[in-house]
Amino acid sequence: MSGTSAKTTKPKVAAKKTVTKKAAPKKTPTKDQDQIEFSDNALAQLLYGSQAENLTRLSEGTGVQVSSRGLVVTLVGDAQKVAQAKKVLAQLYARLRDKEVDLIDVETVDGAIRLSEPDDTDPWSGQTKDMFGGSRLTIQTKKRRISPRSKRQKDYVEAILDNELIFGIGPAGTGKTYLAVAMAGQAFILGQVDRIILSRPAVEAGERLGFLPGDLKDKVDPYLRPLYDALHDTLPGDVVVKRMESGEIEVAPLAFMRGRTLGNAFVILDEAQNTTPMQMKMFLTRLGEGSRMVVTGDMTQVDLPDGTKSGLRDALETIGDVKGVATIKFDQRDVVRHHLVTKIVQAYDEMDALRDRLKKGYRGNKDGADKGAENDSTA
Repeated sequence: MSGTSAKTTKPKVAAKKTVTKKAAPKKTPTKDQDQIEFSDNALAQLLYGSQAENLTRLSEGTGVQVSSRGLVVTLVGDAQKVAQAKKVLAQLYARLRDKEVDLIDVETVDGAIRLSEPDDTDPWSGQTKDMFGGSRLTIQTKKRRISPRSKRQKDYVEAILDNELIFGIGPAGTGKTYLAVAMAGQAFILGQVDRIILSRPAVEAGERLGFLPGDLKDKVDPYLRPLYDALHDTLPGDVVVKRMESGEIEVAPLAFMRGRTLGNAFVILDEAQNTTPMQMKMFLTRLGEGSRMVVTGDMTQVDLPDGTKSGLRDALETIGDVKGVATIKFDQRDVVRHHLVTKIVQAYDEMDALRDRLKKGYRGNKDGADKGAENDSTA
């Protein structure tokens, strides 16, 4: 008996249609537009800068599109940033109009942007009456007018006006020494003090200068040159020379302060992180009647021998809370020497952080490998 096998036919399955969903169109953030008009063409040109470089810097610093046509400046961008840029322009123009400054440069614009930025302790509301602090915080020397260019600088100048002992702590380029010297020059011109005394530890020579060639001035000048530079930038050169000859301005290494009482003087100790606790105590106890003392330093740049505690750190821990003592701490946001310096400091900080992470990662991997080897040997 022959059987026939029935063929099984599989039912055809209809192919699924692939439906491509159209991507939702990206929402373009809305931009605000505002304008500010000035009344004086000469002042407007000073505000804009050569080839509108100040407006360009304002645009770079705030992310706002800035364009000018005659006396009208148009601002386009995020609403809060547009309001911030408008406030910066209005404040800078007002300073020119009121003769608080004679010139606006890109560094001044950078400072105005920094002063108008919000932060955790001082959220920006757009309603700041005078973000530069007014005439009280404008330092008038015989050579130029100087104003704070960051919020910490404003706090620093106010602290120097209101306290007898001030610590300014932070990285290079934040204006710690420069502003202190400028304040000293102003106090001297106004007759508030009889002398200016500038000092720093000659740590590179271990405060033992006898082996260096030349007379005393030749020996100490290289270590005090930054203080001379700050003096000459705030006072005319002939005034500095004349007052130094008369003893009204003195620039000397820290070791020369021992045994003195510094009365009716504006005293500045620079690079204080390189003092020992004993040196710092000796210096602080030189403060006399009618005097003001400013101590500046950078705790990340200690050049003392290993195992030696910084006198600056010791002083902050010991007398930081004493009434009449103020401490202002700067950071990289306050670097104002040149716009590249801010980027350089930030790059170094980021590289240091990366090295620390890599070092920790290497140690972690090494510990893991060591444990693995121990497990293999006991297996």
